[in-house]
Amino acid sequence: MEMVTQEEKIGLEAKLAALVANRPALSKRIAEARELGDLRENADYHAAREEQGMQEAEIRRLTERLTIVQVVDDSHKASGVVFVGATVRIVEVRVDDSGAVTEEVDEIEVFRLVGESAGGAPTGEITEATVNSPFGDALLKARVGEVISVRGPRGVKRFQIKEIV
Repeated sequence: MEMVTQEEKIGLEAKLAALVANRPALSKRIAEARELGDLRENADYHAAREEQGMQEAEIRRLTERLTIVQVVDDSHKASGVVFVGATVRIVEVRVDDSGAVTEEVDEIEVFRLVGESAGGAPTGEITEATVNSPFGDALLKARVGEVISVRGPRGVKRFQIKEIV
C-alpha cells in the first residue's frame, strides 16, 4: 500500500489518461512508418515501436500503482501530528545526554511530507520529503515540539518540529 494525497492521486490519474489518449496517435505513427517500406532499415518505425513499448509499460505501471494507493485523510490536520501532505517548519538542533535541546544549529526550514507519487522538485521555500525516505519516515507521526533523529551519510542529525502549517 502506498499513501498519497488527493492531489497526488489526481496527478497519477491525469498522467495515465494522457498516455491512454496518446495510443491512437502512436498507432497512426507506426502505421505511417510501416508504409514507408523495408522495416529492417526504417528508423522511424523502430523508434515509434520502442516508444509504444515504453508507453504501454508506463500505462501498466500506473494502472497497478493506482490499484494499491490509499488517499490519506487530511481531516486530522489540527491534531498536531505530521501526516502525508503536511507542511512543517523544523530547525536542526543539538541535544544533551538527557535529550533536552541545548541550541538551534540552523535557520527554520520548511518541508512537505509527500507520498512516492509526488516526484516534484522543491517549490520555492518548501522542500519535499517522501514518506519512504529516512527523513520522511522520521517526520511521519511526529508532533509539534518533538525532536526527531535522522541518520544520513554524515551521521545522525536531530530536528525539532516547530510548527505544522
